[in-house]
Amino acid sequence: MQNRIYIFVRLLLITLIFISCNSQKEKSKKKDTINIATLKGPSAVSMIKLIDNNQKINGLKTNFIIKNEPLQVRKMLINEDVDFAVLPTTMAAIMYNKGINYKLAAIPLWGTLYLCGKDSTIHKWADLKGKKINLMAKGMTPDVLFKYLLEKNNININKDVELDYSFPTHIELANAIAAEKANVGVISEPFVSIITNKNKNINIIFDLDKEWKIATNNNIPLAQTALIVNSNFAHNNPEITNIFLQKYKETSEWVNTNNGLAAKLIVKHNILPDTSIAKTSIKHSNIKFEYAYDMKDAINNYLNIFYLMNDKIIGGKMPDEGFYYKK
Repeated sequence: MQNRIYIFVRLLLITLIFISCNSQKEKSKKKDTINIATLKGPSAVSMIKLIDNNQKINGLKTNFIIKNEPLQVRKMLINEDVDFAVLPTTMAAIMYNKGINYKLAAIPLWGTLYLCGKDSTIHKWADLKGKKINLMAKGMTPDVLFKYLLEKNNININKDVELDYSFPTHIELANAIAAEKANVGVISEPFVSIITNKNKNINIIFDLDKEWKIATNNNIPLAQTALIVNSNFAHNNPEITNIFLQKYKETSEWVNTNNGLAAKLIVKHNILPDTSIAKTSIKHSNIKFEYAYDMKDAINNYLNIFYLMNDKIIGGKMPDEGFYYKK
């Protein structure tokens, strides 16, 4: 009997010690930093004052991670390494539909794609017939969006034009157009501002945001870029989440009204090489922070166009109500 009591007491002590150790580990893991992933270009430009201030939010430090390509951000989302991230809205829908634990919080950018090149004979969509047009990221937002605009302007993508994917990334295609190895191509900011500054033979042919508005009768906004938030982080830290969103909204407004100061910060943080390019890029980036939940119908209409063009681009189905973060 005494042996049983001894064994019981010993097991109880071991259990208590184990619980205590785990409790200490949990305390040591207590979050002290908000990690934010963004993309080098308009995404970083839109939050540049936040990046520069690097201030604490309710005692938590802010850590901004700037990547070159959306696929680099996607990897961080799969591992849940970041609390907030900026990436294409279509990719955000894919992540959600695959069960990745993030919600759509806001749309900070509304169309950063342009048709550019040295071909001076193109003035209207019909002028593209018989032309070779270079596209990057086959099957992704720039590709599908441009195909949609071609079809809406009565251009048969299989017969009337040649779509070339020889330069598969933003940087490769921008360099090819700048070097005049590609005559016409769809590229994004900040590369539009960089290459038109570098080579005066290169011009903007179509602003695809404006063309999208025409094609959709101004009823469906070009909700191209998304800010998403980790669901667990938002649930556990609602006040911090809402403060960060408000600060992002404020800094995006500041960028639009303080181009000169913002340009200096953009150069300081190595987003763009000089202030003149930075000022031009701000104007081309369509920065306007909108809460996603307030615009969910418009965003759904935007995503539905991509779904009908190629359902894989948003993960095979339209995201449900749970996709949207509500303050």
